Amino acid sequence: MVTSEWGTPNMIEGGLNPEILMGSGYGHQMHVWDLRRRRHLQALDLGEEYQIVLELRPAHEPTKTYGFACVVVCLKDLSASIWLWYREDNGAWAIRKVIDIPAEPADPDQLPPILKGFGAVPPLVTDLNLSLDDKFLYVSCWGTGELRQYDVSDPFNPRHTRSVHLGGVVRKTSHPGSGPPNGGPQMVEVSRDGRRVYFSNSLYSNWDDQIYPEGIKGWVAKVNANPDGGGLAVDPDFFMEFDEERPHQIRLAGGDSSSDSFCYPS
Repeated sequence: MVTSEWGTPNMIEGGLNPEILMGSGYGHQMHVWDLRRRRHLQALDLGEEYQIVLELRPAHEPTKTYGFACVVVCLKDLSASIWLWYREDNGAWAIRKVIDIPAEPADPDQLPPILKGFGAVPPLVTDLNLSLDDKFLYVSCWGTGELRQYDVSDPFNPRHTRSVHLGGVVRKTSHPGSGPPNGGPQMVEVSRDGRRVYFSNSLYSNWDDQIYPEGIKGWVAKVNANPDGGGLAVDPDFFMEFDEERPHQIRLAGGDSSSDSFCYPS
């Protein structure tokens, strides 16, 4: 079992504390456990500048001993990153950074108070999801309003294949069937056939209020994906509004590519 280490006990209730963040006070490790023996095996340290190791997505195929983790922010440049954890030939676990997503420069007048001093919008990668065939990785950039698709057929060398934009702190990209939404791609879910990708726009209320102080009105959008050669397109006919409610986790009837689905070797 692999677990992330991403914050202090009051992080959800109190939101992001800039002083704790800049002091490297949030999590920057992953932990490997032997559940049968109930024993901690390894701590994989990413470095103090990589703050908030958030979501983990292991490969679905049980014989593949690797998975992906997202890091919300790097203190050096506000970038986000994706890391690959994997088992080495000697049986030990290792981790390496395989994707960097840079921050986007922005006028401080367009930024919320928590970001004004930085002059940039961090991607704030808050979720990622792996297609059931372990071929494509979908990455939510909640701050910049971007959903990224990567071909991870070779997990050590991901290839950025396509992006769509919707919302975002500065971009505020409109939905083709609705207009400019607030928030941005956050929790993401992929259908079992790899053709439909859904995402919601709310993280946690306290984080929402810090990054989107104008207020979050909930919505869920759908993107059509090409499970063969890659590609994404926002579905103009699917935009579900929740008004003052804030949708978060998405689950699909019949199973999806997250914890409801499992793939076994033949």
